[in-house]
Amino acid sequence: MKAIVQDRYGPPSVLALADVATPTPAADQVLVRVEAAALNAYDWHVMRGDPRLARLSTGRSGPRARIRGRDFAGRVSAVGADVQRVRPGDAVFGDLGDANGAFAEYACVPESLVAPAPVNLTAQQAAALPLAGATALLGLRDVESGFRVLINGASGGVGTLAVQLAKAAGATVTAVCSTRNVDLVSSLGADEVVDYTRADFTRLGGRHNVVFDLVGNRSLTALRRALTPRGTLVLSGGGVYRGGSLVGPVWLIARGQLLAPFVRQRISVPAATPDRQHLDTLRAHAEAGRLTPVIDRTYPLAEVPEAIRYLETEHARAKVVITMDAES
Repeated sequence: MKAIVQDRYGPPSVLALADVATPTPAADQVLVRVEAAALNAYDWHVMRGDPRLARLSTGRSGPRARIRGRDFAGRVSAVGADVQRVRPGDAVFGDLGDANGAFAEYACVPESLVAPAPVNLTAQQAAALPLAGATALLGLRDVESGFRVLINGASGGVGTLAVQLAKAAGATVTAVCSTRNVDLVSSLGADEVVDYTRADFTRLGGRHNVVFDLVGNRSLTALRRALTPRGTLVLSGGGVYRGGSLVGPVWLIARGQLLAPFVRQRISVPAATPDRQHLDTLRAHAEAGRLTPVIDRTYPLAEVPEAIRYLETEHARAKVVITMDAES
């Protein structure tokens, strides 16, 4: 089968399309014929081995998982002897987590990490959901009807889903994005849009029950200024990070965790891991019409290096998706 492989850390040029053996599912695994896979910032970090501290888990000289990619959607091709919930031919989606392997024509996945794909979504849309959707779910888990929620980075992969999920929960949503994305986040249901090129949302005087920060471009003091006295600050991401450091974008998050015990406001750092329950929740929202992934661009499998170059420029909005078609 064809797959995108990587043997050393570096820029997109270290990724190569190669012929590798089609995996055979273990007793508790499902073999999926991948139809689409989605890019995440995670893929960029693993590709570059950045920040360097992360190499303790991903591999010191190169990634332990040779085939890149986490999020996928496709059809079950074969199942192991102990698999009971899915059958060959079923449309499924999921997140391979640190095992990776989605940028390939086939992937082996534990049965516990796959779920039926939303019936009203394309494979490309379904592939865009798992990791970004789980991050949005966790970041908004305390949101109740009537809450005021601010999402900084509302036009990104997580942000576009978070706007929709916050609205589905009954919140009033303020979305922060650039000028070119104002119409996009408005179309997703945002009640107010702040163009960060024209205004600093931390100085507008608004107080929110939840501030969901997906960018990492404001200080903790500034972010807390946008909260109610008992509000929740959710830290997830560091979009201004350019690479090349020991600890990378986790510094703001680490400071938030250190500060948390000493302030009345709650500081939350969600960590999305592969979980079938998240997939089931995302499917329910999608099939009810409350959640539709936004796709910026698609690329064929052979062009994964170019897709990641596009992601690195930070011009990408919403999700970038890989297809197994010769053209996209």
